[in-house]
Amino acid sequence: FVVYIGESLYAERKEGAMRDHEIIELYWARNESAIAATAEKYGSYCHMIAYNILRNKEDAEECANDTYLRAWSSIPPQRPNRLSIYLGKITRNLALNRYKRYTAEKRGHGQVVLALSELEACVPSEATVEQTIEENELAAAIDRFLYAKPKLNRNIFVRRYYHLYAIRDIADAYGMSESKVTSLLFRMRNELRRFLEKEGIML
Repeated sequence: FVVYIGESLYAERKEGAMRDHEIIELYWARNESAIAATAEKYGSYCHMIAYNILRNKEDAEECANDTYLRAWSSIPPQRPNRLSIYLGKITRNLALNRYKRYTAEKRGHGQVVLALSELEACVPSEATVEQTIEENELAAAIDRFLYAKPKLNRNIFVRRYYHLYAIRDIADAYGMSESKVTSLLFRMRNELRRFLEKEGIML
């Protein structure tokens, strides 16, 4: 989800925090204070993404720290347009890779498998959901689909399928019943499947 992963509600807005372009300039100047500024502004954001996948505070903290180091090694040459999106994608990939290593130990409380399995009917089946969701054509189509939806609906969709929130946590966050969240997501998955078919993306 290219547009909405960083747009919905998740990036911190701390008073006095540096602006993204200022942090990026620190990276380009190879100023190590870039890491501290990133951690101050986006530490909780990165931790939240990793924790929703791993369900372990220590592992989530390690993923967040690894995110800062990965950003340090990739900026430059990269110059992100949206730092929150860039960091969120790094954290998610790191956490998913760690989750795969832990699968045999039954860690993660099943949320990763459950949430991603819900999308299997909506995306091409030749690759895993994790691999397919990164493909540019599919990601752009999902963005177009979400752009046309009410803000509440797209935020719930992103929380479930990008940040991998449990249904009960989404329900609590929006003051809704779990059954209402489940029904909303069910309708959106069906709508997404039909939308992708119209877009010519083979299911």
